[in-house]
Amino acid sequence: MFSYCADPATLETFQWLSCYLTTGKHMGFYVSFGTVLLLLAVTAPVALSFGFFGAMAARARFLPARWMGKGYIAIVRGVPDIAFFLFFVIALDQGIEWLLHQARCPEWDEPIRRGTDFVVCDIAKMPLNSSPQWIHEIYGFSLAVLTFAIVFGAFAANVIFGAMNAVPRAQMETAEAYGMTHRQAFWRILVPQMWLYALPGLSNLWMILIKASPLLFLLGVEDMVYWARELGASKQARFTDYPHGDWRMWYFLGLLIFYLAFTKVSEVVLERITKKLSHGQATVGGEAQRKAA
Repeated sequence: MFSYCADPATLETFQWLSCYLTTGKHMGFYVSFGTVLLLLAVTAPVALSFGFFGAMAARARFLPARWMGKGYIAIVRGVPDIAFFLFFVIALDQGIEWLLHQARCPEWDEPIRRGTDFVVCDIAKMPLNSSPQWIHEIYGFSLAVLTFAIVFGAFAANVIFGAMNAVPRAQMETAEAYGMTHRQAFWRILVPQMWLYALPGLSNLWMILIKASPLLFLLGVEDMVYWARELGASKQARFTDYPHGDWRMWYFLGLLIFYLAFTKVSEVVLERITKKLSHGQATVGGEAQRKAA
């Protein structure tokens, strides 16, 4: 990064540290912060969509749809996250490759399952071995987003399902008595009000999602925890130009500060959203606002 970094052995403390913190691996460490933030920014709305449609299915009048909604909520919530992450990603990846194999290699006459190995033709692999590195990274990141969204979408569906049931039934009946259809009453009366009841549970899910982001390493994504463990471990002179002792405590302390700061910002934002949704509502927060006004 700097011109004086050519010979690290001759550097003073400050110069040595500036060179050490700007190596290629540290750049990967800094990028991993952006990767985690991007994961949260993409996963949150996708998981919320899964949750909303899962709750709608669980409330559906059509029995098979109701079974599917409640089954999705019960099954995903009942499986440990780490087991689901390990199983689902492998199953999804192999399922995609199997479909591509059937379409692109119909003349293949060898078994795909060979003991513990899963072997498909080269043009059916996802992504292709000849694909650039950024394609591999986007593919792995997409699998991570989908997996996180399915898992946390089930919890969000349970929260939203309860919030929908918390809206007084009398309001729906009144809306229908004024001539609204069931669909109009759902979108105009039930949905706008249920967010206030759902927000405390969704806030907790957001905090849990933040804490679960280190599970990215299970999906093959080089996240902050991976780099902190890699960079903080002891390095000897024959393996690197910047030898040092076991510095993992300092790297993980930096991660601790980052997560605490991020959760604090999240709490402030969520508190403001709660105040906005409470305006005009017959709740404790709404009553407090009316008295203050």
